[in-house]
Amino acid sequence: MNFDFSPEEEAFREEVERFLVANASPDVMDPNPEQLSQTVETPAKRAFMRKVAARGWLGMSWPKEYGGKELSGVYDFILTEALSRWGAPQCGKGVGIVGKTIIRHGNEQLKQYFLPRIIRGEVEFAIGYSEPQAGSDAANMQLKAERDEARGGWVLNGQKIWTTSAHFADWYWVGARTDPEAKKHKGITLFLIRMDDPGLEIHPTMTIGDERTNDVFFEDVFVGDDFVVGQLNHGWTYICEALDLERFAMMPVGPLEKKVESFCEHVRGAERDGQPVRHDPGARHAIAQAVTGLEVSRMLQRRVIAAALKGGVPTVESSQYKLFMNETGQRVADAALDVLGPAGQLKPGADGAPVGGRFERSYRYTVVDTIGGGASEIQKNIIARRGLGLPPCY
Repeated sequence: MNFDFSPEEEAFREEVERFLVANASPDVMDPNPEQLSQTVETPAKRAFMRKVAARGWLGMSWPKEYGGKELSGVYDFILTEALSRWGAPQCGKGVGIVGKTIIRHGNEQLKQYFLPRIIRGEVEFAIGYSEPQAGSDAANMQLKAERDEARGGWVLNGQKIWTTSAHFADWYWVGARTDPEAKKHKGITLFLIRMDDPGLEIHPTMTIGDERTNDVFFEDVFVGDDFVVGQLNHGWTYICEALDLERFAMMPVGPLEKKVESFCEHVRGAERDGQPVRHDPGARHAIAQAVTGLEVSRMLQRRVIAAALKGGVPTVESSQYKLFMNETGQRVADAALDVLGPAGQLKPGADGAPVGGRFERSYRYTVVDTIGGGASEIQKNIIARRGLGLPPCY
């Protein structure tokens, strides 16, 4: 596949860059972005996303009947990568996960209510799959949804964990068990719930990467039938599709590019014991590995794009890309700390921290990156089972 941009695509890339230069702000952009850190948490970030929406850049590949432009997914890719390199908020969760799943499987009321709001940048979502007994094995979720015929809906009780956006999102995209007698992959249904529902209780949990996630407790949360996504008990199929989209839409290669760029700049200009670090064989080897890993990540990402542009859901390709790219990020952070020496352990903001403490934080945050959207072990299982036809390894 030819990945050179057409003149129109190149013009769009340049337009996005001009927009980002004009709207650059420390209140909106993280100069040292990590893969999962670019949320739409603050009012300033929400205002920025509405500016992106006003340019007509959200849902560009959606059908025109839902407010899209039916452009090639390459335009979504160009936008996502540009935002990620600048450490700006990402639009993948609403546009690429919730929106695309509603377009494929949602009822008309969901389409009419959510799709215009997503494309205008007016609504943010939290994603609720993981539970205390259903982390990597998400199909084991036990959040109970019981039928309430009198009110025409479902009553949910139980708990979710690792819901990163719960403390600022407007709506909760939740999987729950609607048929406890069915096999675990067959009895799950997807719901959309308002985050201000009085039956939801949100408790913060801080990660090793200084990022907030949340436990969410459900007590008699009612969801009407109109807010069931797709067919009853078919939720696991939709969740798998959404996870494949998440691994692509929310895992751009831009943050890894910035990380490798920062590592190279440091080695290029730093000295140790009066000698340029760039002459050290170990440092040169580390840089060569980092740059090679970045290029392999780019090529794996392009395989995901190629599969997606053909209209498929790139399950195996997404897992290959996420696994390699995230673990490359870990290797780059580890190598950078080796080259930086003891001072590399200083946290961001500490006096004398080399590269502003970037790699101390990155070293911790890359653990989060290898878990969010499905842990590396799960990606290996997907590759083995769906790509290589091997039996499951539980």
